[in-house]
Amino acid sequence: MRKFFAKYKFFGTVLFLLSIVIIYLIYNTLKPVERLPIYQPSMLNPELVDSTLHYTKKYHTIADFKLINQNGDTITQKDYEGKIYVADFFFTTCPSICPIMTKNMAQIQSSILDDNNVMLLSHSVTPKIDSVPQLKKYALEKGVLDNKWNLVTGDKKQIYELARKSYFAVLNDGDGGPFDMIHTENFILVDKERRIRGTYDGTNKEEVEKLLKDLEILRASYAK
Repeated sequence: MRKFFAKYKFFGTVLFLLSIVIIYLIYNTLKPVERLPIYQPSMLNPELVDSTLHYTKKYHTIADFKLINQNGDTITQKDYEGKIYVADFFFTTCPSICPIMTKNMAQIQSSILDDNNVMLLSHSVTPKIDSVPQLKKYALEKGVLDNKWNLVTGDKKQIYELARKSYFAVLNDGDGGPFDMIHTENFILVDKERRIRGTYDGTNKEEVEKLLKDLEILRASYAK
């Protein structure tokens, strides 16, 4: 009997290992692929959505834009074409949530240094105060890398319309006039097709960690 088992020991070991490999491959084939939702106006809190967009159920994308970055360069949607990016709204003189948001954006920047397909975009909500020199000073202080992260200023009405009608970043209404003021902690994850794939509290460590995990899922979806 021992001779019989010894004779087929090698065969049994190979068969056992082969079975493990087959089970692993089947598991990975059948395992559900993680996907992020594509956010549409009808899926969001109505207070975040401009009344003209309440009944839009699909095909929402970030509108075209033309703004100026910390180097005085014109930045448009073309600079983000074919890119995943994280957007937010801030101002350089903000003493409360913005320093925390900027620190967390810098953390995201560190995680995407080697990926040319991911960028960051921060819009100033006080564009008259945040001139190009002011943005450049802020960028140098906060470790902003020009090839990864644009801090942009420009026409206030355009920035506020982007915040309210494209990114759905703020609850309050307004027309971008001199007394209109946006103050939001939201980070918005945007895919290569300019669609919103996630919104996060940029002041909350757990939310930022979730953003980083969702970013990995989104990156992986383009790798397949």
